Amino acid sequence: MATVLDLTHSISEGMPVYPGCVPPTIRQANTVEKAGYAEKFISIYTHTGTHIDAPAHMLADGKTLDQLGVDHFVGIACVIDVSGMHTIEKVFLESQSTSVDACDFVLFHTGWAELWGHQGYFEGFPLLSLEAARWLGGRNLKGVGFDAISLDPVGSTRFQNHLVLFRAGLISIENLTGLEALIGKRFLFSCLPLKLEDADGSPVRAVAVLD
Repeated sequence: MATVLDLTHSISEGMPVYPGCVPPTIRQANTVEKAGYAEKFISIYTHTGTHIDAPAHMLADGKTLDQLGVDHFVGIACVIDVSGMHTIEKVFLESQSTSVDACDFVLFHTGWAELWGHQGYFEGFPLLSLEAARWLGGRNLKGVGFDAISLDPVGSTRFQNHLVLFRAGLISIENLTGLEALIGKRFLFSCLPLKLEDADGSPVRAVAVLD
């Protein structure tokens, strides 16, 4: 029987969000006591919590999530441990090429998920070098993922890693968690987004499925 691991942070009011964004608003719109049914009203940025960035997030001619087939969000993944690194260099990724080339998604364990809810989450996390991002963009991947807030430094205005990967047609999954349990393993990864029209991004429920 398969084991399913949740790789997703919970969405709540007051949760960590990218600096300058607004945390979600969640209020009780109806209750069982008053209306006979319960439902909530939610106001949320498309890049809140564990989420996907589509190429259209930063490219005027980039594909939106709804322009990608549903199969683009499911595939074989591996987790590469980059905790303790400052920069993820191309030469290091080349040493992992056997694993990378056998996957649809490469997920990076930075260790920053442990800082979720603390100011330190927004600074100092390992980043791809430009050459490493280009190398990943040249592989046959659907996407890359990180247990950190971004592919580029917080406050960046160049977004060089995002742009390299988006131009190569990849998606990125950010704010993952629980990757430490998957280091060195291959597994089925799913990060299905909401089916939003013209979606530049979407919160996801990211999971790993292991035999």
